[in-house]
Amino acid sequence: MLPWKRVLRPLARPLAALLMTAAATLVPVATAQAETQAEAAVSWGWNDYSCKPSAAHPRPVVLVHGTFANGIDNWLTLAPYLTNRGYCVFSLDYGQLPGVPLFYGLGPIDESAEQLDAFVDKVLAATGAAEADLVGHSQGGMMPRYYLKFLGGAAEVNAFVGIAPSNHGTTLNGLTNLLTYFPGAADLLTTATPALADQVVGSAFLTKLNAGGDTVPGVRYTVIATRYDEVVTPYSSQFLSGTGVHNVLIQDLCPLDLSEHAAVGLLDRIAFHEVTNALDPAHATATTCLSAIG
Repeated sequence: MLPWKRVLRPLARPLAALLMTAAATLVPVATAQAETQAEAAVSWGWNDYSCKPSAAHPRPVVLVHGTFANGIDNWLTLAPYLTNRGYCVFSLDYGQLPGVPLFYGLGPIDESAEQLDAFVDKVLAATGAAEADLVGHSQGGMMPRYYLKFLGGAAEVNAFVGIAPSNHGTTLNGLTNLLTYFPGAADLLTTATPALADQVVGSAFLTKLNAGGDTVPGVRYTVIATRYDEVVTPYSSQFLSGTGVHNVLIQDLCPLDLSEHAAVGLLDRIAFHEVTNALDPAHATATTCLSAIG
C-alpha cells in the first residue's frame, strides 16, 4: 500500500460523519426554508393541485430534479417558463437521506423511482389526467426510466424529456476511476450517498436499467445534451437508443450555447424551447439561438 493511501483511508469515514453531523444541525432552518419555498412555488404557478390541464396541454408536467438538488431550486426558471405557456406543472423531492436537508437525490435510485411513481399517481388523481409528461435533469433525466421500465410507469407517461441525463453512467472525466486507489471509498460512497454509486459507469443499478434496451414501448423519449457537460461524461453517453427516441445536442441547434451540465438544466432557454417542442410536437417550432429570448 502506498503511504498516501494509509493517510487517506482513516480520514474517509470521519469526514463523512462530520459532513452528516453538520448537515443535521441545519435541519430546523432548512425545514423552514423548504416550507417557504414550497409556498412560493404555488404562488409562482406550479405545484398548484387545483390546476386542470387544458385542451391545448392535456397532460400535467412532472419535473424531476437532479442529484444534490431539490424540487424547487432545480426548477426556478423552467417551471415558470412552462406555467406561463399554459402547462400544469408539478415537482417533487425524492432521494432524501436522514439528517440531510435540502440536498436530495442521494438515496438508492430504485427507491427514488418508487417515490416518483407515488407522486405521479397523486398528480394524475388531482388533475384527472390519464397520463403525465416527465422532464428531468441529470439523475432526474435517468431515474424515471426505472419507473417506466419496472414500476408500470409506461402506462402513466406519454413523453419523457431528459436534460443532461446520466443514462449510461459517468466517469466524471475519469475521476470515479480513482475510487480503486482509496481502500473503502467505494463502500463509503454506497453507504453515504447510494445515488452517486448507482450512477458510476458499470454499476449494478445501471446494468439492470439498461439490460434489454434503453426504452420501453409507448413512451416518447427526448434527450437534450450539451457538448460542454463536465459531469456526465462523455456527453454522448447520455443519448438513448431505441424506437421513439429523439437525441438532441444543444450546440447543433445553437453553436453559441456554452451551457455546461448545471446551466443547461437550470437556466438555458434554448434547451427549454426544445423541452416544449418535445412536450407538444404537433406545434413544435425551430429551436435556434434566438430561442434564448423567446
